Amino acid sequence: MRNLILYCFILLTQITFAQYPQVTIPGSEVRKITSKIVDGQEYDLQIALPSGYANSDKKYPVVYLMDSQWDFPLVSTIYGEQYFDGFIPEIIIVGITWGGKNPNPDVLRARDYTPTNEGKGGQTGGADKFLDFIKTEVFPFMDANYKVDNSNKTLMGCSLGGLFTMYSLFTHPTMFNNYIAASPAIGWDKEIMYAYEKNYSENKNTPPAKLFMTIGDVERNVPNFEKLTSHMQNKKYSSLQFCSKILENTGHSGTKSETYAKGLQYVFAKPNIKVADEVLKQYVGTYQSTNGNKMELKTENYQLVLINNQNNIYFLNASSNTTFYSKSEFLYIEFDAKNPNNFKLNSYGNSELFTKK
Repeated sequence: MRNLILYCFILLTQITFAQYPQVTIPGSEVRKITSKIVDGQEYDLQIALPSGYANSDKKYPVVYLMDSQWDFPLVSTIYGEQYFDGFIPEIIIVGITWGGKNPNPDVLRARDYTPTNEGKGGQTGGADKFLDFIKTEVFPFMDANYKVDNSNKTLMGCSLGGLFTMYSLFTHPTMFNNYIAASPAIGWDKEIMYAYEKNYSENKNTPPAKLFMTIGDVERNVPNFEKLTSHMQNKKYSSLQFCSKILENTGHSGTKSETYAKGLQYVFAKPNIKVADEVLKQYVGTYQSTNGNKMELKTENYQLVLINNQNNIYFLNASSNTTFYSKSEFLYIEFDAKNPNNFKLNSYGNSELFTKK
């Protein structure tokens, strides 16, 4: 009788739970690829699309995320925050993880993310195969099924994923434009990363790239990280911009959130150029939209200043002679190059055309 009551309780609990929908990430979907390159391994592509994707004809930068089985929800949230605040553009996130029956990420990431076999047991050293899978199977799949900007691709990962990210930069520099590495396992195989970096630094034909890398200040590998940072700073690369940070009061796994947020800001940072005073002066005046909203533009200390209906003041940086943006929130204006008396004001979820009165 007791077992029967317990069985009924478990059954009732399952039925109760089944009445409620699972939490999902809006705008995301899962696509599956079985790789011919990585021994028939099935991979899940966890894809997050920007809110305006369905109604847009433009192509979007793509961020490829390692260890998506753990970090896809985190990065989706970070993207929403950073986009809302105007730091990064609309992007497509492609998280890559392992599919099939009961995959073991700890084993499979060691296989796919490491460049060599250390000889300590286990399957390692498959980074080149995994990169070939991304290049010849994932990239074409995304190009065929999504509106991707193939000239703007970012790779990011943590720990072994960070090792893989830096290995990709040093050995396959044409695959991605930007690299974000949180706590990269740079000590792998007796610091073999230095050999790859040497070949990279001696290659004078590498394309422009950005790298953002971090480590937590309580991690054991801080001295090795500082050593690599100093080594790279002394190289004075002609085509690589990089930034390294030691994160305060942060451990190994904890580097992900700050690294991915600040890293996306770094690799997608807008230019900030100085615009000639005579160019700025032609934009000064009062403007009105077709909806009756008014804006005023002034100059102050060689900078354009926007004042809206509520007397909110925005000091605008210039990314070109006709495009200006605020760093305080999602707001930027685009002047008509042929008619400087018109500009389009883009704010979060809204776009308006203004004409000088």
